[in-house]
Amino acid sequence: MTRRLALVIVGVVITTLLLAGAGTLLLSAARARTTSVNEIREQAVQMAANIDEVLELDDGLSQAEAAKQLRNRLRVLAALRQMVEFDDIGVLVVGAQGEVQSGELPSSLSVDDIDLQRVVAGEAVADNRGKLAFAAAAAAGPGGRQYVVVVTRRIDAGLGPAFVLFVWASCATILLALGAAYLLGRRLTRPLREASLATQQIAAGHLSTRLAEPAASDHDELAELSRNINFMAASLERSRGLEQQFLLSVSHDLRTPLTSIRGYAEAIDDGNVDPKRAAGIIRSESRRLERLVADLLDLAKLQAKSFTFTMVPLDLAAAVHTSVAGAAGSNADVSFQPVTSGPIPVVADPDRVAQVLANLVENAGRYARSAVLVSARTDGPWAVVTVDDDGPGIAAHDLPHVFERLYVARHQPERKESSSGLGLAIVRELVVGMGGTVEAGAAPHGGARLAFRLPLAAPSPP
Repeated sequence: MTRRLALVIVGVVITTLLLAGAGTLLLSAARARTTSVNEIREQAVQMAANIDEVLELDDGLSQAEAAKQLRNRLRVLAALRQMVEFDDIGVLVVGAQGEVQSGELPSSLSVDDIDLQRVVAGEAVADNRGKLAFAAAAAAGPGGRQYVVVVTRRIDAGLGPAFVLFVWASCATILLALGAAYLLGRRLTRPLREASLATQQIAAGHLSTRLAEPAASDHDELAELSRNINFMAASLERSRGLEQQFLLSVSHDLRTPLTSIRGYAEAIDDGNVDPKRAAGIIRSESRRLERLVADLLDLAKLQAKSFTFTMVPLDLAAAVHTSVAGAAGSNADVSFQPVTSGPIPVVADPDRVAQVLANLVENAGRYARSAVLVSARTDGPWAVVTVDDDGPGIAAHDLPHVFERLYVARHQPERKESSSGLGLAIVRELVVGMGGTVEAGAAPHGGARLAFRLPLAAPSPP
């Protein structure tokens, strides 16, 4: 990327220099052409105004002597071009009809280049042909002769030394651009190189890898990339820790009932235990295993979005009473109290609502000291169910993660949701699947509060 960035910057610099140089040359050439044409027109006019003094012949000369003197004067005029600001000069003797009678033009011009009719009419003509500027002006000479003075000058934009300086300056600019592009490329791509190395290390299993945390005031793309990589690494590291703890927890939960089942089976075989009592314990441990496996399957289905819901109208208040009655029969040491105020109609899956309530109520009964309060009410467009216990409560740092899968393994929480950490994760998936939300907090009189919301059923038309 550094190489590509350097090439782009140098390419932009070279293109800019070329455009600037070409534009300067064109503007200078146009300006030099206009200036040369205007100046040479003035010079032609001045020369024409004084031509009679230069070419005036002495009186009393014979025709041959007059011609000789005229030729000498023309030579003198030609020598003057060495001292004035034009390259060449010529004088034509023109008849009344505009025909050329004698004289010579500068070698680079022909009569066709000059509009003699306009010149004879008294107009100074100036133009250019390529890099040659020329001008012609008429003047009345001695003896009634008509003269046309033609002067030429090569157009020079005056960029000789300046062009050399421009070339050297361009080379220096390109070298500076190369250095700046290299340094800038290294500076800009350094976070990308560090990010690439960090992701390689994370992919190799080094999940503790972190990038330098950007300053709080940095919110550009590279800073956000660094933050996102750090967040990803932290999430992966935490997920791996949860997975390891989950495997340990599930292994323990599986091993305990299996050990009990095997022990009582061996005891029955040896005749050292009452078969009826042993059968009851084996049956209880088998149900414990069955529930654990069912939780695992339910969670897998929910997260794979392959779980189906049968949504029908139901009374959430009645479901709360049924769930509380079932929990009261299984735990005589805790008082379960339902609090409702009339029917609360919702559209949900009755079996899944019963499963949600059972998980929440049984979880509360597991940690309650003496009482569990289950209430159902309406709150705007929502039906709200809260389950409060008077147990030790949930640590503040664990509240945002109560409904996460494997919550039991996170930071050794003071309060364990269930032996496998799956019950509340299933609650969240079921409630969300029915269009609701879950939340956790502290109960008003101590202990924990777990709650969920479901949309109220639309009222029936009158």
